[in-house]
Amino acid sequence: MSQMDFVELTSWDALQKVAEGEDPKLVYFSHHRCNVCRGLKPRVRQLIENNFPELMLYYVNTLEHPQMAGQFSVFTVPTILVFFDGREYIRESRHVSISSFQQRLGKLHRIYFG
Repeated sequence: MSQMDFVELTSWDALQKVAEGEDPKLVYFSHHRCNVCRGLKPRVRQLIENNFPELMLYYVNTLEHPQMAGQFSVFTVPTILVFFDGREYIRESRHVSISSFQQRLGKLHRIYFG
């Protein structure tokens, strides 16, 4: 199995286009100085790769692009946003439980993909 990777978004236009797109996706907001973020990111990638490979993974560095985070009301890191059909369905911030996140995402995934 190939390893998925996060595509870094560096402009407001790119982030908006991703969020509004029909394809399911996950956007991970964090920065390199956040230890929790660095530990969680590979676990999220592995979860998506193993269980929800249809989701595209995106990353926003909130230190380099604080305005992008602000436009989506992201004021703490890590924050994970999950979009289906151009709508935000899941928002997890700060203390993210992988098992709880997997359950929530699994329910949404079953509704979307049948």
